[in-house]
Amino acid sequence: MKINQRSIGIGSQTYIIAEMSGNHNKSLDRAKEIIHAMKKSGADAVKLQTYTPDTLTIKSNRKEFKVGKGTLWEGKFLYDLYSEAHTPWEWHPKLKRIANDLGMDLFSTPFDDTAVDFLEEMGVPAYKVASFEIVDLELIRKIAATGKPIIMSTGMASLEEIKDAVAAAYEGGAKDIALLKCTSAYPTPPEESNVRVIPDLATRFKLPIGLSDHTLGIVVPVAAVTLGACIVEKHFTMDRSEPGPDNAFSLEPQEFKWMVDAVRIAEKALGKVVYGTTKKEQASKVFRRSLFVVEDVRAGEVLTNKNVRSIRPGNGLPPKEINNVLGKKAAKDITRGTPLSSDLIA
Repeated sequence: MKINQRSIGIGSQTYIIAEMSGNHNKSLDRAKEIIHAMKKSGADAVKLQTYTPDTLTIKSNRKEFKVGKGTLWEGKFLYDLYSEAHTPWEWHPKLKRIANDLGMDLFSTPFDDTAVDFLEEMGVPAYKVASFEIVDLELIRKIAATGKPIIMSTGMASLEEIKDAVAAAYEGGAKDIALLKCTSAYPTPPEESNVRVIPDLATRFKLPIGLSDHTLGIVVPVAAVTLGACIVEKHFTMDRSEPGPDNAFSLEPQEFKWMVDAVRIAEKALGKVVYGTTKKEQASKVFRRSLFVVEDVRAGEVLTNKNVRSIRPGNGLPPKEINNVLGKKAAKDITRGTPLSSDLIA
């Protein structure tokens, strides 16, 4: 798939998305600062979330609307949480201009039809579907109808739910779809990341597969890249110690840069399927073993395991020739320390 002419898939550089979420803490200046820091840290794209409290839920103090145990937001009512965390829509075009001027893509996760319409007016190059919305097939069809690339997170989704979401995207008109392995726990314990799902998703769906990561650190994204992830999404904050809905499981600028650098090294290390000596290995061939004459030998003298040995360096015949050499005669006088070659054997 492509986003703004950037190829995404096996063989292309990993596409790294920095998620701002609500880490701007309601400050436009802070949001702008975050985008500049994302660029310096090596992000390819900025991702926002486009919703209001009223497009996600209703204001209610019923127990069903109160966040239960097991998350960072325990005890909060949904409406209050989304009021705190949402990014004002009037900021979106301003932030997009900044990101684009810096050479980064900017797109968003829409959470209802009005958000899709708004983002279309902005001209975003792609859409993200959140894990929680992967079961909202009508929203997926709405997004797909734009014709833009769709990246879908799969947190909590069963295989059947992922199949349904992909089918809905195709039904809606999507041409380019990518899936992200995701664990919707905040933060995610590394042992629940299950990045081995990445190659399985690639095999099953024949689509670009990536990782949306909520672990505390940079190791899991690197592991994902070695397993074929071609997209990495990670939350970004200027200061994890600040109050905020997602700060606790976000990377600070230097950490994000470490992640990007580590991913780029991992990409190089993956390389290609090749056997034999690499360019850098040429100088090391001297340390290989080979057959050498280790005692002075007269012409016609029999070559034995006393006067011929497999030793370093690697200038003589390969060690595997030893049984073909022993018992043969020297074609000429050979001095100690001479690499054995076929012209020295009668």
